[in-house]
This record gives sequence, C-alpha cells and structure tokens, in this order.
Amino acid sequence: MKATPIDMSTYPRKAHFDYFRSLAYPYVGVTAEVEITDFRRITKEKGCNFFHSFLWCAAGAANLIPEFRQRQRGETIVEYDHCHTSHTVAREDGTYVYCDLDPSMPYGAFLRDAEEKQRHAVQCGDIDREAGEEEGLFFISTMTWLTHTALIQPVPMPADSNPRITWGKFFERDGKILMPVSLLCNHALMDGRHIAMFYELLNKKLAEVAEKLKG
Repeated sequence: MKATPIDMSTYPRKAHFDYFRSLAYPYVGVTAEVEITDFRRITKEKGCNFFHSFLWCAAGAANLIPEFRQRQRGETIVEYDHCHTSHTVAREDGTYVYCDLDPSMPYGAFLRDAEEKQRHAVQCGDIDREAGEEEGLFFISTMTWLTHTALIQPVPMPADSNPRITWGKFFERDGKILMPVSLLCNHALMDGRHIAMFYELLNKKLAEVAEKLKG
C-alpha cells in the first residue's frame, strides 16, 4: 500500500479539515439497511463464505472512494492507493483476534486467501500492533447476534481516521432479506455525500457478485 501526501494548499476541504480535526469527537456515523436477498441466497447455494464475500464487497466499495483511502497525519493528509482490511475473529474462549486481508485480490482468490489467513489468525493472532501499522486499514467487525438500528464504537484519543464498517444480524421484511450496516468515519476527511456514495457502491458490488455467481 502506497500513501501519497495531499497538497494542503490546494485541498478544497482545508477549512472543514481544520475545523473537524479540532473537535474532541470528529467522527460521523450512520446505520442503514442493505438488501442482501439475492446475495445471501446465491452465496449460500454456491457454498461461498457469506462474511468474507460481504467483506470483499464492502472493502471494494470503500476503496472506490478516495476520501475513504485518506488518512490524517497531524496537520496533513495522505491518500493510499488502496487499503487492506482488518476484521475481528472470535475464538472459542470468547476473546477475539485481528485478521488482515487484501481485498484488491480477485473474488475467488480472496475467499481462498481469507479462509487460510483466518485459520492462522485464530491459532497465532492477537490484538497487538506496531505504531503506524494500522494506518492503511479499514476496520471491519460484525454483531451477528443482534439486528441494530444504531451503533456506538470505541475510538482512540487522539482520533484516528480509519473508516469502521460493521454489520449486524440480517432479518426478513416483506419478502426481502435486509441487514444493518454501520459506518463510522472521521468528518475531517469526508461528508455525508461520501457516506451515501459508499452505500450506493456497496449495493452495486453485491449485485455484481450475485450475477457473477449465477454464471
């Protein structure tokens, strides 16, 4: 992953960046229902891991938006060419570890790589990281025990700028399968239109994978 500094003298959101990074809590978040009717059915029929499949789509959507790949470094911003993901993996004792994946891989290769890396993470992983090691990541987690309409997440101090994507338990309504998907971002780097763009692109990614698997 390569990070390129942004020229702050020509950066159009400089005033917004300075304002929001001065706040104690600069984050903006939303939870929206995403339809997964066809996606869930076809991934189940084809024996594809639902979690890894959805993660690939979510990360793919986020990587298409430059603001999601931007990170704050003090008074400046860098933009990554693409971002990897770090998701939580539960262990049998109720604790969890982190597993990092590269969503730029083709879908099929990604699923195979994800299975292998997740098994390794359960056996050998932990939650410790070196300073700066996590800057280029999207943070992914799930809360599959509950269908939620909002979500508050713990954040560090000082604030980081890694987008956090979380989804909960899916449910049926009017013949459709829906799932709550939460997004938490640093407002210094993006606004509501970027968040809305993520959900639009996520829907497209889900549809593309469903069509591909149908053959």
